[in-house]
Amino acid sequence: MPQIAQIAETYASQIFWMLVTFGFVFFVIGRGMVPKVQGTADARDAKITGDLDAAKAAFARADEIEADYRARDAENRAATQATLARAKSEAAKLSEGQLAAADAEIANRIGAAEARIQAASQAALAEIETVAADAARDMVARISGVQASEEAARNAVKAALVHG
Repeated sequence: MPQIAQIAETYASQIFWMLVTFGFVFFVIGRGMVPKVQGTADARDAKITGDLDAAKAAFARADEIEADYRARDAENRAATQATLARAKSEAAKLSEGQLAAADAEIANRIGAAEARIQAASQAALAEIETVAADAARDMVARISGVQASEEAARNAVKAALVHG
């Protein structure tokens, strides 16, 4: 049969062209495209790692701000308590009429000190929320490429602070 006699020639030619085709595909894709794709993936991983490190640094800074706030708060409370103790000591020495006036003054000082403490607390919390919202917006922008609105970032930070 003549078809069987042609098998050796046909298969040899097909195997040759198959090797040439696979060799071409190997060099074009394997040597040309794969390193570029791998380089892009490595760059993305490095960028994500850098963004995460920046976020950790921002959170560490927020923790430092909170610790500073707490130290100032404790100092204000200690100063307020010292003022209160001194005022009570002086008021005990004075007459009963002066005691009533001193108590009113102390109450005003306590109110003002509490107002300052409350204002400092609100300012520190707003600063922490602002830093966290900016960090969150930056992370979202860097990781996903989407620009989150400032309001959405603030709402997310507030929700995290409430639930966290």
